[in-house]
Amino acid sequence: MAGRVHFSLQRNGFLFLSPSSSSLFQSSINFGVTHLKNSITFGPKRLSRRPLYCNCAASNGLEKEISSDPFVLTTPLYYVNAPPHMGSAYTTIAADAIARFQRLLGKKVIFITGTDEHGEKIATAAASSGSSPSEHCDVVSQAYKELWKDLDIAYDKFIRTTESKHEAIVKEFYSKVLASGDIYRADYEGLYCVNCEEYKDEKELLDNNCCPMHLKPCVSRKEDNYFFALSKYQKRLEETLQQNPGFVQPSYRLHEVEGWIKGGLRDFSISRAAVDWGIPVPNDTDQTIYVWFDALLGYISALSEDKEHSDLQSAISSGWPASLHLIGKDILRFHAVYWPAMLMSAGLDLPKMVFGHGFLTKDGMKMGKSLGNTIDPKCLVDRFESDAVRYFFLREVELGNDGDYSEERFINIINANLANTIGNLLNRTLGLLKKNCNSTLPVDSAVAAEGNTFKDSVEDLVAKARAQYENLAISSACEAVLEIGNAGNLYINERAPWSLLKQGGDAFDAATKDLVMILEAMRIIAIALSPITPSLCLRIYEQLGYSEEQFNAVTWNETKWGGLKSGNVMAQPRPVFARIEVHMEEGDVPKVAQKVSKKKAKIPKVQTVAEA
Repeated sequence: MAGRVHFSLQRNGFLFLSPSSSSLFQSSINFGVTHLKNSITFGPKRLSRRPLYCNCAASNGLEKEISSDPFVLTTPLYYVNAPPHMGSAYTTIAADAIARFQRLLGKKVIFITGTDEHGEKIATAAASSGSSPSEHCDVVSQAYKELWKDLDIAYDKFIRTTESKHEAIVKEFYSKVLASGDIYRADYEGLYCVNCEEYKDEKELLDNNCCPMHLKPCVSRKEDNYFFALSKYQKRLEETLQQNPGFVQPSYRLHEVEGWIKGGLRDFSISRAAVDWGIPVPNDTDQTIYVWFDALLGYISALSEDKEHSDLQSAISSGWPASLHLIGKDILRFHAVYWPAMLMSAGLDLPKMVFGHGFLTKDGMKMGKSLGNTIDPKCLVDRFESDAVRYFFLREVELGNDGDYSEERFINIINANLANTIGNLLNRTLGLLKKNCNSTLPVDSAVAAEGNTFKDSVEDLVAKARAQYENLAISSACEAVLEIGNAGNLYINERAPWSLLKQGGDAFDAATKDLVMILEAMRIIAIALSPITPSLCLRIYEQLGYSEEQFNAVTWNETKWGGLKSGNVMAQPRPVFARIEVHMEEGDVPKVAQKVSKKKAKIPKVQTVAEA
């Protein structure tokens, strides 16, 4: 931080009474296809005849995997100075996909999200709209909840930093750090970015002292504040990163953090004298606690079950430390430097991983509320539905990298992958089964696959998808699952069962096996892609004769080949995903329509073990 620090108090006696690395991992406001290698071929090595059975119901019988340790993951607590934007939605969609995958593995998942509701920008935004800060926060926080509902976000905890349980835990944490001798009072003068709500070092700034993140001039400010002794923890932070290189991911984010620390850590202000909308400093009610020293504690206060009598220890014992903090790279310093040092001071365990993803861009610039170039995620959901929005951003943007939104590419990707590769394959296969077998499976999928290399290819792709999910490579996991659909299309086109069915006899039997093979692959896709497109995958599962209850109980174990049995009755063929059509209206205003209207499947929030 640039500026002059004048010490006026070394210590205040007022008192209120490791990390490890591993592969982890709802609005009332106006606000082509991946191709398989040509060398891959499919076909039966031998065929056998079996009688047709058409009289049994579908069932799931595999047991759930159980894990006792909770998998705790968090999104940032989103700042409510403005309504939700696509950047916030992207982080939350990605976190939801990770949570759903972990539930498929049988983990007890605690997925935390929420809103950060204190600070200068909140008070300013409330005043500009003619409301009180509390009223403003209620409205914007509700907008987040409604958007998360629209996007099928199955969070377990939603914390607001204006909740009484959060304030109690922040005050207790502050007192623990104070007791450690890590809080002192001093005068500070420097250049302050109101949008970042932090002092900036002059060497970080652009011309005219503009913040490189918000492109607005910083203002000179002098305050008498309380400081946290961050510099005291420089060596311990360096050791933490050396001993646990997986603590910050991706690896290039780790290099950023290492650079910040090696450059020297400076103590930072943890209170504000000129900001009334915040939690009062326990030993000085003329000041309020700095927004980051407040908001970061939301990851712990969210774990507290007692809304009236919360304490730090009970919250900690309910799931801390977090397995994963998923954040945008713009707040990496707060989560990978400030937050660990704060936890060290309080004697608490560090989170296991901080993962900083990239930015979504529009016209080459980061999307953000302060820049005024956001994409309204609610508009996207209203136009295209949640599965399309979720799939595009998770498939097109590898977690960690930057990504760009283009409506043309959005429509092309969704039509090619969801409507064609997956939806059309399922619909035409079910159509052939209905016409020739009365929608009833004539043979077990395990028997149909005997000696057939298609099953081996699907199993390899399932294993690949799991490994990618576990490594937080969600885009690659999407690609692996989509390859199953591509393989299915290639297989059915090569085998041409519509021709074999007309021949009767052995050819007919072989063709019906081919149909069962494709439907078994679709069953596996419905499970393996469910973290990404839960509503679509439910519709696929229902088309295969299963109930919503059965879908909500599946685990990753059930991606094993052999789930469909002889006699299983499929539902009547109905397209599961509508192709997006764009029509031009008067004035060249595009109107988006989908050919098939469909009921939005309800994917309930689940908190019990292994539910997805």
